Amino acid sequence: MLPTALAAQDASNVPVQVEEQSIDALRAQMAQGTSSVAITQAYLARIAAMDRTGPTLRAVIATNPDAVAQAKASDARRKAGKPLGALDGIPVLIKDNIETRDPIATTAGSLALKDNVTRRDAPVVAALRKQGAVILGKTNLSEWANIRSTHSISGWSAVGGLVRNPYALDRTSCGSSSGSGAAVAASYAAVAIGTETDGSVVCPSSMNGLVGLKPTLGMVSRTHVVPISHSQDTPGPMARSVRDAALLFNAMVGVDPADPATRESQGHIHDFAAPLAAASLKGVRVAVLRPDMPDALKRHYETTLEVLKAQGAILVDADMPKLDGIGEAELLVLQTELKADLDTYLATTPKTVTTRTLDQVIAFNAANAATEMPFFEQETFVAAAKTRGLADPEYLGARAKSLRLARAEGIDAVLTKAQATLIVAPTYGMPWLSDTVYGDNFNGPSASELPAISGYPHLTVPMGLVRGVPVGLSFIATRWADQAVLNAGYVFEQAAKARVVPKYLPTNDAGPGLGGAR
Repeated sequence: MLPTALAAQDASNVPVQVEEQSIDALRAQMAQGTSSVAITQAYLARIAAMDRTGPTLRAVIATNPDAVAQAKASDARRKAGKPLGALDGIPVLIKDNIETRDPIATTAGSLALKDNVTRRDAPVVAALRKQGAVILGKTNLSEWANIRSTHSISGWSAVGGLVRNPYALDRTSCGSSSGSGAAVAASYAAVAIGTETDGSVVCPSSMNGLVGLKPTLGMVSRTHVVPISHSQDTPGPMARSVRDAALLFNAMVGVDPADPATRESQGHIHDFAAPLAAASLKGVRVAVLRPDMPDALKRHYETTLEVLKAQGAILVDADMPKLDGIGEAELLVLQTELKADLDTYLATTPKTVTTRTLDQVIAFNAANAATEMPFFEQETFVAAAKTRGLADPEYLGARAKSLRLARAEGIDAVLTKAQATLIVAPTYGMPWLSDTVYGDNFNGPSASELPAISGYPHLTVPMGLVRGVPVGLSFIATRWADQAVLNAGYVFEQAAKARVVPKYLPTNDAGPGLGGAR
């Protein structure tokens, strides 16, 4: 469903520059007479030119046949002086595990859901429409949000193929929101929505040179999002700047009666973009984590910390307490909730979807192994199918343990000991090679686990390139402190100006050392 021919532009429309354009820049173009139709068509043309040809990023699973019509409606509203909101006319890409009412399937990357055309909006998408956003299309992802196997290739799905990193085409875009990450880095849209259970917004954001916010759990509805875990799943904004992420976040947040986790968010919802211009780090105590990491990243990180110090932040060295058993507890929670939550979701899909339970999905994969499992298996699915339900005492104990370790004995303990309001750390290591033989070969730090389990906010901001590939800086805070991490990230971003535009190189630019002296 990628565009092969685009509708002719109106005579009044002029060629539009969309590469590296922010939401504010696109709004300025529209204020000066450029139509949303022209902007939308320019993005569609860029996708057509780059996603299955050229760099062949495979970041988009499907473009929306209704996108131009939505843009025309936006142009009519603005001409009548009745724009709906800050995103009116702005094209947005949606990860393909989030339902939209458009005539395209929500596949989670799996052929088992290739006919899952639900014709219903997830509340987070409905909220975008209320702001006038144009739903441009669906982005590729690690199949089933990377929960099928522990030996997966991040960024690969049976529907979309393997997403490639715009900075080095042979390296990972990480997962599971790989397509959203690569697409925004490549200017297929100014912004996109990803989802995270543990790392799936912040990892692809970090490794594609983006800003990504994993918000406090409950800020954004999960209804009509293909689930893994109601304890940890959340959509989040991905963008090339903190302000764009905040503008998109503004349109995503809200209470959803169908999602109990959102009930407490009401008192924490406001305009997250407005405070950024006045944000400051002067006198703000920041707990600094220094996990094991490659030497090149370590040197870069220390230089980055000097930028924070120059902005007035008070840096306090900190160590993460030893949290024995947290990984095992989290895994049991995810497996148990996957079976329960996915069975519930699949029961609501159209009759065209024949896989109505996790067990049936497992059987489908086995019957279609050549296309569904050419590189890795489904052992996590199989383990999840054997779990004993949400009333299982072992599951309940694992959830209580993981939450206690991540909150009171983890993030909260670090902040309290340092008398700090924020934690900083490298988000992840450098992007690894995409490998169809061994799967993901992750080597480096990861800051995602504790904020993912705790439900606390986690923002990653570009801190430049190491060995030619992007790395990110994480800002982590306590529950509902989404504004605090956005403010800190904005101050750092404005001072560091560390993001680098991708060059679509076949491999990373590691410098002259490989040539030797002779």
